[in-house]
Amino acid sequence: MRHFGHIAPAVRERLFHQEPTAFTADSAPRMLAAALGATLYSPATRPSLADDVLKQAGRGVVSMVLCLEDSIDDAEVSGAEDNLVRQFADLHGRPGVEPPLLFIRVRTPDQIADLVRRLGPAVELLSGFVLPKFTEERGVPFLEALTAAEAATGRRLFAMPVLESPELLHLETRTETLAGISRTVDKYRDRVLALRLGVTDFCSAYGLRRPPDMTAYDVQIVASVIGEVVNLLGRADGTGFTVTGPVWEYFRHQERMFKPQLRRSPFLEEGAEPLRQALIEHDLDGLLREIELDRANGLLGKTCIHPSHVLPVHALSVVSHEEYSDAADILRPERGGGGVLRSAYTNKMNEVKPHRAWAERTLQRAEAFGVAREDVGFVELLTAGLPAA
Repeated sequence: MRHFGHIAPAVRERLFHQEPTAFTADSAPRMLAAALGATLYSPATRPSLADDVLKQAGRGVVSMVLCLEDSIDDAEVSGAEDNLVRQFADLHGRPGVEPPLLFIRVRTPDQIADLVRRLGPAVELLSGFVLPKFTEERGVPFLEALTAAEAATGRRLFAMPVLESPELLHLETRTETLAGISRTVDKYRDRVLALRLGVTDFCSAYGLRRPPDMTAYDVQIVASVIGEVVNLLGRADGTGFTVTGPVWEYFRHQERMFKPQLRRSPFLEEGAEPLRQALIEHDLDGLLREIELDRANGLLGKTCIHPSHVLPVHALSVVSHEEYSDAADILRPERGGGGVLRSAYTNKMNEVKPHRAWAERTLQRAEAFGVAREDVGFVELLTAGLPAA
């Protein structure tokens, strides 16, 4: 699979200076963590789940979470487990089919061993588990169960802990909770693919819900937690993890209080004003703003609950030609001694030593999402990636 692999090769060639790299579920963890992109959640109760998975793969989704936790009623868990087992068997029985990276969001550690056993040969389609409300105390049993499941199946399985507990939000417990999470994920580093942020649960602890005109970063309680998670767990010194962006809850038109945040000019230049209006009507201009803020705050990828969110996340994850040019210049071998240079675009200073970690992360993102041609922006990427009418 590869990002933008669902569009025609000739179109990719027109859009990309460097195309996204192909990868599989067996690729290196570093590549998979960078390539998660828009991770689409789906309730495990869906009766046509196997067909849904393949449909979304055909539209550019490369990672999905099949959820047994908050997205379904407590009374539905047993039936949802049965459905998951059937749907995995269905997918496994289709020759030549390559689904996205598939993860199961479980409720309890016991579910990991039970589901792995029941999946049988279809477990080879499973990339790992999403672990809810992760703290040191609650997380260790999940990770021990995952380690045992790996040993039982001989298959590499990853964990994606969700940081969403009230202890992480509350000021008096935040420091120790973060330290405990750090100890735990560091101990199981080889099995932790990425850390996910549960911002909806953060808001719930204070009876808050951000409106579609605002991003997670406008809610100061939430923004402070994101900053501290990245501070401790997202460092670029080799000790950090990929931290993914929070979910965007909105996907249908609401009455707007504030004016749209999406500038008109890039769309007019490409004759794509109808696309701009569609994004605004579905409250996706706020999503685009939040994606940009995610990356500015050290996050990569995003939790998504609606297919319409996937393409904007991926389009804005593509490295611009200017970013790529700066990163490549900074990392040239002859620049090893440091120094300052003017960018090839002659609009900024590139300071080799301070900007090196940024450059390395940028080239890692370029490997996963590609580099746009010099004259290609996110509007063209959005338009090219839309499914045919």
